[in-house]
Amino acid sequence: MAIQVLKPKFHVEECLAAVRECLESGWTGIGFKTVQFEEAWKKYTGHKYACYLNSNTAGLHLAVRILKMNGGWNDGDEVITTPITFVSTSHAIMYENLQPVFADVDEYLCLDPADVEKKITEKTRAVMFVGYGGRVGQLDRILEICKKHDLRLILDAAHMSGTRVNGVCPGTWDGVDVAVYSYQAVKNLATGDSGCICWAEEGPAKLTKVLAWCGIDRDTYERSDKNAYAWKYEVDHIGYKYNGNAVMAAIALAELPYLDEENERRREIVKMYDEGFRNNPKITVIPAPHAGECAYHLYELAVPDREDLLTKLSGIGINCGVHYRDNTEYSVYAFGQGTCPKAHEISRHLITMPLHLWLSDKDVKAIIDGVNRYV
Repeated sequence: MAIQVLKPKFHVEECLAAVRECLESGWTGIGFKTVQFEEAWKKYTGHKYACYLNSNTAGLHLAVRILKMNGGWNDGDEVITTPITFVSTSHAIMYENLQPVFADVDEYLCLDPADVEKKITEKTRAVMFVGYGGRVGQLDRILEICKKHDLRLILDAAHMSGTRVNGVCPGTWDGVDVAVYSYQAVKNLATGDSGCICWAEEGPAKLTKVLAWCGIDRDTYERSDKNAYAWKYEVDHIGYKYNGNAVMAAIALAELPYLDEENERRREIVKMYDEGFRNNPKITVIPAPHAGECAYHLYELAVPDREDLLTKLSGIGINCGVHYRDNTEYSVYAFGQGTCPKAHEISRHLITMPLHLWLSDKDVKAIIDGVNRYV
């Protein structure tokens, strides 16, 4: 059987027991397990506020939406972000008729602070920083720039479940207005699909709960909490159907206790990769600051001929991937072409190595040997 690039590994019996609890209680929607998970995630990360959602994409949209509402932003105002990311990052900006402005990347494939500062204009309102592959990059310098220019900071933490710096979750750092996590099917904390948005302040967190439930002021679980169903509610906002459900939250709750040890295994695999590729002069390994606490959702190499390597590795049963294509190559974001030369160049050479908990040490060695044979 071929080695997959990304493959979740579930503690099946624990997950089934948690889902069974939802089914037997008759409560599979918002509330019950979603509330339990929000409390567990706050305890795990140190965030003050958390709202469980159906995806990271929904969370990014709500982050931009609420900052625009509260900040008095206008259509056409700008948010600086990276072209090396999944398209949801920039889509969330476009949903609100704002303009993504692409800044170049650094050696970690995160935003380059120097280029971010160059891209700031009188219309810039925020920076959306992507913790690429779980890496913290130069987030500390980006925060300094945001404070200097009075910009909001949105942390797209889709890959960062479990990433810490000196024991602290970067999403809780002073100056991060909102952090948005992903528990999509192949993420480090995997469900079928879900996410979580975590605000630094109470007001936006409360508004998130409303907007994520179609603009309704109290969800069904809240209205059923006193052994008497209160049917009446108010709608003050045009909201969205972005809420998470109890079944996905049950899986997340079952898996959360294992996240740290599983991230440690990911770091062990990364160390083997780093050592295995160290002496190949044709390979560039994408480094990570604070590597000992990085969640490592992805492990990337830059190689001279990516397509040739993908084909040859697939031929010996090793499936790799690409994360990510320079977003300015997509027609919808073609307006950014030529603005991030480093990102554009390296994106042509990136290849994602398999990184998941099904890999044995023998598998990792076979991958290393295969790459070194063909590069």
